[in-house]
Amino acid sequence: MINRDGFSKSLWQNEAQAELAQRSMPGYTFDVVVIGAGITGVTTALLLQQSGKQCLLLEAHNAGFGTSSGTSAHLNTLLDTPYPDVISKFGKQKAMLAAQGAAEAIAIIKGHVDKYAIDCDFAYKTGYLFSQNERESQQLTEISKALEVVGISAEWSDGIPVPLPFDNAIKVERQAQFHPTKYLSALLRQYIADGGNYLDQTAVDHVDSDGAVQRVSAGKAIYQATDIVYATHIPPGLNLLHLRCAPYRSYVLALKLARDKYPDGLAYDLKEPYHYFRTAIHDGRPLLLVGGNDHKTGHEAKAEHVFSELEAYARKYYEVQAVAYRWSSQYYIPADGLPYIGHLPGGGNHQFVATGYSGNGMIFGTLAGRILCDLIVSGESPYTTLLSPSRIKPVAGFSRFIRENADVLKHFVSDRISQQSLTELSELAKGEGRVVKYQEKQVALYKDEYGKVYALHPVCPHAGCIVQWNSAEQSWDCPCHGARYAATGELLNGPASRGLRHIGLDD
Repeated sequence: MINRDGFSKSLWQNEAQAELAQRSMPGYTFDVVVIGAGITGVTTALLLQQSGKQCLLLEAHNAGFGTSSGTSAHLNTLLDTPYPDVISKFGKQKAMLAAQGAAEAIAIIKGHVDKYAIDCDFAYKTGYLFSQNERESQQLTEISKALEVVGISAEWSDGIPVPLPFDNAIKVERQAQFHPTKYLSALLRQYIADGGNYLDQTAVDHVDSDGAVQRVSAGKAIYQATDIVYATHIPPGLNLLHLRCAPYRSYVLALKLARDKYPDGLAYDLKEPYHYFRTAIHDGRPLLLVGGNDHKTGHEAKAEHVFSELEAYARKYYEVQAVAYRWSSQYYIPADGLPYIGHLPGGGNHQFVATGYSGNGMIFGTLAGRILCDLIVSGESPYTTLLSPSRIKPVAGFSRFIRENADVLKHFVSDRISQQSLTELSELAKGEGRVVKYQEKQVALYKDEYGKVYALHPVCPHAGCIVQWNSAEQSWDCPCHGARYAATGELLNGPASRGLRHIGLDD
């Protein structure tokens, strides 16, 4: 089974891990090292390997550990950033290019499915976008006009595939859905079959760059490469991209219905945040996927309640027999609405990155593979200008920001504290975490299912923000840049490069 970065189990985790046919030797030199084995990393590594580059794919946990196993797996040319906004910010021609890129991503996925006979439940579906009040209807009209401008064929529809009240609706053909981890595992196996090197359970400690030589330190090994790709959802360290991408959590329920009224299509409302619907097949039976209730990472004090709110919303319109699965996952919203794919800011000519996908991770992760492969192999891509991270303007005082946060943990709290001094220990329920005060300082406390208490420094080592407890995923989440940690402090997601520091508890 695929492990993921959350306590809750997603529908997609039952897929078996891809077999490892090759192991890489320390000190070996590669053309490209790709860091991160989600949809972006595996697609990029496969395309590069097939283009004649010798690649090494490194993964800190297992393939699909992050959002690739937590997605709802919609494949859309209808982007999360509405096309009226894309046209307003980027112009008509670039908006048309963005729509072209989304369509190309679906075509790449379908091409892989056909070429490698991947059994991943890929299916083209009609997508429906609907309004429920006058304001939303006006917004829907603007979206319809913008879709025509960018070359996406949309029609007004008299119906929608979900039993919700609506005022108006448009439908767009040739949207799609699939099983993400079945697809990802098949791509990884193909990459290995094509001679690609893959190492999981191999966290990258740091990368040193010396002109055209990149040295990647991972444990006791050092790998050299001409080019590096950060396919880690958000790049590690402190980078301008962290100030231009906001982390969000999204929630999904997989529901078994009392009556077989599952939608044959994809549906989206125009709420903020919006809800989304699709049908998935699991063990030969359909399940209704309902998602939404998004919020900024670390900004929801009672994340567990979000599941209850989403379930109540679903039960308002459906006769739900059982909640088969429920999970949440993370994504990053870019400042101007489109992702950042290309050269890493400050990383020179041989370090690349892809981030800021909003809720279109499967689309932009796939397109990123195509773009990064083109940039590394030929130096050119039709999407370079549109999606280049270089469109980010330098931020005044950023260098000082880095210096001031470099040693934020020094003298934060003593290495050991007395359990008797923390009265909050007795108030913690099993499976609960909380940030409390101790001698005017803050301490993160967690009590496991056996009653053992863990004390942690709550300062995120990335940039010095105080983590918050995520009751839905049993994790510590940074509200600033989205780094996440297990209940006992181990690093789950960057951009931090290490876990939370432990504090010993004396009797």
